[in-house]
Amino acid sequence: MPGFVIVGMQWGDEGKGKVVDFLTSQADMVVRHQGGNNAGHTVVVNGKQTVLHLIPSGILHDTTVCVIGNGTVLDPEVLCKELDNLDATDCDYKKRLFISSGAHVIMPYHRVMDRAQEKFRGSKKIGTTGRGIGPAYADKADRFGMRFADFVDPVIFAQKLKDTLSYKNTILQQSFGEEPLDYDTILKGYSVYADRLRPFVADSVTMVHEVLKQGKRVMFEGAQGSMLDLDHGTFPYVTSSTTLAGGVCAGAGVGPSAINGVIGIVKAYSTRVGEGPFPTELLNGTGDLLRTTGHEFGATTGRPRRCGWIDTVQLRRAVQLNGATNIVLTKPDVLGVLDKIEICVAYEIDGKRTEIFPAEITTLAKVKPVYEVMPGWQRDISTCRSWDELPETARNYFNRVEELIGVPVSIISVGPGREQTILHRDPFS
Repeated sequence: MPGFVIVGMQWGDEGKGKVVDFLTSQADMVVRHQGGNNAGHTVVVNGKQTVLHLIPSGILHDTTVCVIGNGTVLDPEVLCKELDNLDATDCDYKKRLFISSGAHVIMPYHRVMDRAQEKFRGSKKIGTTGRGIGPAYADKADRFGMRFADFVDPVIFAQKLKDTLSYKNTILQQSFGEEPLDYDTILKGYSVYADRLRPFVADSVTMVHEVLKQGKRVMFEGAQGSMLDLDHGTFPYVTSSTTLAGGVCAGAGVGPSAINGVIGIVKAYSTRVGEGPFPTELLNGTGDLLRTTGHEFGATTGRPRRCGWIDTVQLRRAVQLNGATNIVLTKPDVLGVLDKIEICVAYEIDGKRTEIFPAEITTLAKVKPVYEVMPGWQRDISTCRSWDELPETARNYFNRVEELIGVPVSIISVGPGREQTILHRDPFS
């Protein structure tokens, strides 16, 4: 059963959307299995940019079926706006897009709770997007969540909303001093969303297994990155779902035997959004240059991303956590403005060198990165279309990264466009 996972290997924003779009030409189905609209995947086709937050990045291919799996949390208002945007581009998605009946719904009280909790944390804030993702996942674990099967049933939705809103308003008022939300207003507005989205709701688990059973290729698209994983990331500065390749099993309803390979997406430098330790962060002109040249501003929030050198200590941990079989290297074209490039090859902790990524953020916060310096290529590589067209200094850099993390580089993305992609090795082999 040829299932392949596309997973971010850093703190997110590695360019997964572009890679999924590129590889979708070789896939029959794309399944988004976790996260919510706190993620933004940017796809550029023929110079036109499309930003997707919930819909799988394979939707721009005319024949590929796209599924939003049960492990996701969806804001109906945001999803309807995405459909409006696709309608404006004449993208025919109506028989190719499906929403799992088990996916959970983000409600207005989740967004209010998210912002109230961040305000309550004060100086210890996590840096969430305020989109209600964490509270929605918390409700799922606390069995207060609303699944799409409930949401699109008018009778069940009305009753569950009344019961849950009474509870949520009590918390919002008494714990956070927030104004109560109005039941009738939410019921009326969200019933409109339910009517529009009802035709897309399906038993996604059966759909995915039918495609796998036929021997067709399924790509599982993740959101965020490995270091934001709820269990193995830099907790508590993480997202609220499992971002690792293993999360596909629960988030899409497949067993481990359905996964043939894991394609890890690695940015040629490192970025991070929000709070939390970031060992290779560059708080200088080089960091600013990477940010401006690489357009490092969040697709969802517009927030500037923190920038730093590539960290192979962190990447080796991500390889362990995901079982990556090959990697796609993105945005090396951004490094073309530099005369030298640094690679973090180890950490120094309390005067001792280590090549192991620390499990505790208190330790990670005090590491000093140990760098290896390589010459830059100082030229535009965005027009290169083969490995041989790349300058030798660039090839040396890619080979060194490959050697340090122990996983082969299969694809190199030298720009945002679908055509700006170098196929070095077959990622599905």
